[in-house]
Amino acid sequence: MSPWIGLALFLATLAGMELFAWAMHRWVMHGPGWFLHESHHRARTGWFEWNDLYAVIFAVPSIILIYGGVQAGWWLGSTWIGAGIAGYGAIYFGFHDVIVHQRVRHRYVPRSRYMKRIVQAHRLHHAVESRQGAVSFGFLWAAPADELKRQLKARGSSARIRTNPD
Repeated sequence: MSPWIGLALFLATLAGMELFAWAMHRWVMHGPGWFLHESHHRARTGWFEWNDLYAVIFAVPSIILIYGGVQAGWWLGSTWIGAGIAGYGAIYFGFHDVIVHQRVRHRYVPRSRYMKRIVQAHRLHHAVESRQGAVSFGFLWAAPADELKRQLKARGSSARIRTNPD
């Protein structure tokens, strides 16, 4: 397989993972998977939270695809797709756990419009403590903060909104 085709598969998987992550966050984590995700909408008392199990769950397909493409004789594209899933996971960890939630202490302050928008959107997502009424379920793309605030206000009757989201 051409490295260019592999790179295209990797980049397409990164983009596709944002759509997949949005759907999983909206319909699974804020749906039947709330029993794990709820810990992420509460103050963390230790290093880990139940929501971290989603990282393990979402890593499994990546590991299987990389193993299959490298060791099991599968189509080589599965390696690139598995790497794209892993790449999205690494980017997500960097943005979400390090920059937004500061699970690893740092001095980085978002200055670009893009980074400010993502951080603010995630904070607005966390303004809601319940599984209903939240906004902004993606992570690498977010609607403008004004739009998200309008959505929150419109959903105010069905959501428990925190006054000081992290």
